[in-house]
Amino acid sequence: MARKTVKPSAKPSVESCSPCGGTGEVSRTVRVGRKQRVVGQQAGLCLNCLGSGELPADD
Repeated sequence: MARKTVKPSAKPSVESCSPCGGTGEVSRTVRVGRKQRVVGQQAGLCLNCLGSGELPADD
């Protein structure tokens, strides 16, 4: 019985997420105090791609 060789399928083209630029992180403003004054920024998870850095599926 002859063996069949299976070729790997081509990877789908992946586009990077536009809000985070493909990094999966976006800067978030940090506010403190009762008057909510701005202190600085920190890295936060991109809510569009959930940290993967790729465009979400069109399901």
